[in-house]
Amino acid sequence: MASVDDINALLPQTQCGQCGYKGCLPYAEALALGQAEINQCPPGGDEGIRDLACLLNLPVKPLNPIHGVTKPAQVALIIEQLCIGCAKCIVACPVDAIVGAAKFMHTVISSECTGCELCVPPCPVDCIVMQPVVAAPGVDRRVKALLAKRRYDARNLRLQQQARIQAEKAKARKAAVTALKQTSNET
Repeated sequence: MASVDDINALLPQTQCGQCGYKGCLPYAEALALGQAEINQCPPGGDEGIRDLACLLNLPVKPLNPIHGVTKPAQVALIIEQLCIGCAKCIVACPVDAIVGAAKFMHTVISSECTGCELCVPPCPVDCIVMQPVVAAPGVDRRVKALLAKRRYDARNLRLQQQARIQAEKAKARKAAVTALKQTSNET
């Protein structure tokens, strides 16, 4: 039986959720448990379905249209003149491919963008458009997926660390308030 890591390594790491799961790893886990079909990943396309079928010793089947259609590779582009700097796209990007600061214009690092389109819906001014990728010669899809996975994992680690630091600060504030109340009650 194939491991979750082996299955996940075959997925495109766009983290788009089109498969019905919250990213490539949850989809890989469902595949490993036999709870998902191999034909739920539009970004993986026919090649991804064939790879999964081979790994899992299953027959190849066409992409299930319920999950979308396979599109040519694309990246997000922010129309800078329209960007209001709300930062909603930055929060939505699963691989930290969008940079900028609140109330300042944002931009997409196109070489890091997975084309997931998750930044498009939260944009209140519709300044994000998807553009076809100009394929770099010799860039293997597995290498691109590995790089996207590294960025996704790094983002998740950063968010976990930020949450831990915020929780520690909240705990310290609560302890300070409690100590202040005790001091006030003693006087």
